[in-house]
Amino acid sequence: MFDTAIAGSLPKPAWLAETQKLWPQWKAQGAELAQAKLDATLLWIKAQEDAGLSVIGDGEQSRQHFVHGFLEQVEGIDFEHQVEMGIRNDRYKAMVPQVVAPLKLKGRVHEAEGRFLRAHTTRKIKFTLPGPLTIVDTVADRCYGDRRKLAFAFAELLNQEALALQADGVDVIQFDEPAFNVYMADAADWGVAALERAAQGLTCTTAVHICYGYGIQANNDWKQTLGQEWRQYEQVFPALAKSSIDQVSLECIHSHVPPELMALLNGKDVMVGVIDVASEQVETPEEVADTIGRALQFVPREHLIACTNCGLAPMSRTVAEAKLAALAQGAALAEKRLAGR
Repeated sequence: MFDTAIAGSLPKPAWLAETQKLWPQWKAQGAELAQAKLDATLLWIKAQEDAGLSVIGDGEQSRQHFVHGFLEQVEGIDFEHQVEMGIRNDRYKAMVPQVVAPLKLKGRVHEAEGRFLRAHTTRKIKFTLPGPLTIVDTVADRCYGDRRKLAFAFAELLNQEALALQADGVDVIQFDEPAFNVYMADAADWGVAALERAAQGLTCTTAVHICYGYGIQANNDWKQTLGQEWRQYEQVFPALAKSSIDQVSLECIHSHVPPELMALLNGKDVMVGVIDVASEQVETPEEVADTIGRALQFVPREHLIACTNCGLAPMSRTVAEAKLAALAQGAALAEKRLAGR
């Protein structure tokens, strides 16, 4: 049976935060907010299990944003004086915190969520962290003066938290690097090395997620400029194939990524995106199975994991739940088709 998993985020319930927003505002604070975050996490653990997924995540319910959720526990980051900055090569503007002093963790970052996730499911669990290059592209540096140096400083902190999450019982630790698809030369030159520094010493499964972004308008508009073939992966996959990272997550369904690029990841487990996060239309199990079938031309069966193209955070909860069901049902149908050959 194919493993099935989400890329990372899931929609926050309306009672927890604003809905269908990338940077939603919380609807509670203090102890009430902390409990609400765990309540939402439990809701999505159950929803993933009910859908039939084999690898369960926390849906990033405790994080306002996948990068800022980590940065909130880092000394040397100034959230009080955020500045507007173009991120992902100025694809869109965002208010970002500033790096104003040498970086150091204040303590554990995701201890509560990691342990809560482990305590509430017997299935394999995956926890996501932002990757070093993507963090560098989501902060304003006023201290280090060098993107590579800053990335490795963040990698050291990520490694500390990743080792602790492993000790908490996490089976898969995934680093999210959408910036790899934007700064391809940097990714191949030093981004993969920074990623490996973040994963140093881990004995659990390690993964990297590289996508074309959430289903927001700025990302959808950017995709329209990329032409008929999206070959960004071609520049970084060879470096990842040589790396110590175990799994690589990529977009597939409804993308213009040439499927043969998956063959560049020979020897790696490939998390194939079979659920589109840029469309509210729910895939049929047949569509999901067809996508898996195409991927199997380039990825051995034992190395294929069915996944979402990216996080589902900006979507409606109803649509996200339906897409989780389609993911599991489509993977089961693909398995049935193979068994019938």
